[in-house]
Amino acid sequence: MFDHFVWSVVVSPPLIVLAAFAVAGRLAPALAARVLAWSAAIVAAAAMANLTVFALKAVAEVPAVARAMGWSATVVRDDTAHVPWVSWGSLALLIAASAAVGMTHHRHRRDLRAARLLPRPEGDVLLVDDAAVTAFAVPGDSPGRGLPRDPGWVVVTTGMRAALSDEQFAALLAHERAHLAGAHHRLVRLAELAGAAHPALLWVSRQVGFLVERAADEQAADEVGERRLVAQAVGQAALVAARSRAGARGGLAPASSMLHVASPARPGVVPRRVEALLRPARGTTALLWLVPALVAAGTVVWTGEAIYDLQELLRLAYHALP
Repeated sequence: MFDHFVWSVVVSPPLIVLAAFAVAGRLAPALAARVLAWSAAIVAAAAMANLTVFALKAVAEVPAVARAMGWSATVVRDDTAHVPWVSWGSLALLIAASAAVGMTHHRHRRDLRAARLLPRPEGDVLLVDDAAVTAFAVPGDSPGRGLPRDPGWVVVTTGMRAALSDEQFAALLAHERAHLAGAHHRLVRLAELAGAAHPALLWVSRQVGFLVERAADEQAADEVGERRLVAQAVGQAALVAARSRAGARGGLAPASSMLHVASPARPGVVPRRVEALLRPARGTTALLWLVPALVAAGTVVWTGEAIYDLQELLRLAYHALP
């Protein structure tokens, strides 16, 4: 069974990182973000499923459990006798990963609830009287079955509005509305949960955050019809926001990367976005989405085999006793 651990827990997550390098910049940002977020989430789920399989094997090795269930603890233990640490080590890793995923999920829910406490505007833009220079999209509540979708709204501070020209402000609103239309907060949540489950996927999580920003930039450029204008809005907003953070404390700001998807405070994010916008839109290699998708599919198959092998091992252990 150890080969299942190696593939799903050790090999597949770094392969998704390599796939992200191959996909980023060669697929349309919106497609790349979706493919990488879902692939990373599937690989993370498969890794945790494999850890669960080996954690169950660790429990099955306990003599008291084996006696109660009527199988041989020795047969179960001997399957991975050459790597005796893997069963109980998997249990420890599973506990740590589950705790990290739970904390990340709680943070997302907390920050989304806090953002939704802001007053709901009559339209889709809430202008808040605050000197902080920030803007972010607040996803709407999930509607019940048969009800129209709640698109959410955009929060902009007066500090941000004063920093931008009318044309730049229109580009900013187009960018934030693109986040809402693309449900980018869900992709970021998926990617961050994957990164919490497996540290190798943290880079993919950050890449998805950047890609949804790029997707919103491209959609805003299509809407306003001028890529340079969106680049100017991105650069101006980031510059003034940095000055505001350096010279003031407090103020309105989204606490979660789910709401403010790629923080301008991260080095290199804004220059890369501006550089991409100043270049003409270029063609992409659509079939590259198969690279991370195949890695994710492969690890799902391998996880299914791990579950089957555990069942077979327990069956053999059961029949080993007279």
